[in-house]
Amino acid sequence: MTKLNEKIELGVMNTLRVNRLTEPGIYLEALDEEVVLLPNAYIRSDMEIGSLVDVFIYTDSEDRLVATTLKPYAMKNEYACLEVVDTTRFGAFVDIGLPKDLLVPINRQTSTYNVGARKVLRVIEDEKTQRLIATEKFTQFLSKDIVGLEKNDEVMILLFSKTPLGYKVIVNNLYEGMIFHTEIFENANIGDLKKAYIKNIRDDSKLDLSLQKIGQKKSGDNSEKILEVLNKNNGKINFTYKSEAEDIMKVFAMSKKAFKAALTQLISKEKIKIEDNYIQVK
Repeated sequence: MTKLNEKIELGVMNTLRVNRLTEPGIYLEALDEEVVLLPNAYIRSDMEIGSLVDVFIYTDSEDRLVATTLKPYAMKNEYACLEVVDTTRFGAFVDIGLPKDLLVPINRQTSTYNVGARKVLRVIEDEKTQRLIATEKFTQFLSKDIVGLEKNDEVMILLFSKTPLGYKVIVNNLYEGMIFHTEIFENANIGDLKKAYIKNIRDDSKLDLSLQKIGQKKSGDNSEKILEVLNKNNGKINFTYKSEAEDIMKVFAMSKKAFKAALTQLISKEKIKIEDNYIQVK
């Protein structure tokens, strides 16, 4: 059974009771009888006095609490890759999926912000203003107390930084981890959200990850992937055993080693032939 919020909480989903109907919208209340406006744009026909409504709470342009039935791309204390929609001398604004964009103050940024860029950010409540803001300085929030995770457990990861060794990732919205380039056999970019598996829990309380279960052969059939790409290109494509690893990853989403093994398998089954500069379906 849905439980009514004891009080209205900024930055998360709240379950509130319809208190009264007014011209600008419906007022919703928590158990402590504090109320918040749900504007007319979000009112549904089933919202009657006394009924419970799930809403997200943020602040409007005048810093008043306001409710919406929309769900943002990230709630308070969550992470997301968000698009920069405006820049000012005091910070930048990102699209959070709500009518009001989210501010990333200049002192919370660690890189250059340009309109159209995408940034991995954490949504937080600013202690001084009691408004939601976003920060790029979030590693301090990642816990070093890893609880309830074991090797080979399935997790969700958000890629946030590329290094010479691989990608730094946020694991289950809680921990910091690393997925090494040698573990990546598909296209990967900062901001990607992927399913992964725990490969190692390190002594420094960080996690090493893999995109496939440890000890399990790579999921999917690389041979089928190659045939699929060939069929999309009229049965012929300018790749061979000697093609560059980066090009193979972009087109086939697999490592050069896996690509070469799959080619050999397809040749042995007489499904393709390889000439000097191309692969062709037989």
